[in-house]
Amino acid sequence: LPAALERAENKESWTVADAISRMLENSEELPSWRRCLLSACMKGLIVVYNSSKDESKQEVERTMLLRLEELLRFVEEVDPDDWYSLVKTGLKYRYRDEAFLKVLNIAIQLLYKKESSL
Repeated sequence: LPAALERAENKESWTVADAISRMLENSEELPSWRRCLLSACMKGLIVVYNSSKDESKQEVERTMLLRLEELLRFVEEVDPDDWYSLVKTGLKYRYRDEAFLKVLNIAIQLLYKKESSL
């Protein structure tokens, strides 16, 4: 499922992922699951940015950015390679996009607080 989630157009997979998240609520497996979702979300955004340099998939991007912001509030650490790729690709193709910059700002605040691993 995480590999399918990396394809941003696959809304059905995200619906299944949301259902799994609800089932894992109050479970010790939920943090690990959310880390997988966060990684898939970042990779999905990278794919969208690389394939849609002209911002033609704005609705898909907005949905993914909202999901990224939500997951970052639960997961306090990210894979450094995923983070680097997302920031690099996002700034390369979306440096003027207000929604991207807003989520990037929130992500920086959440990830670079004092105790963060990054």
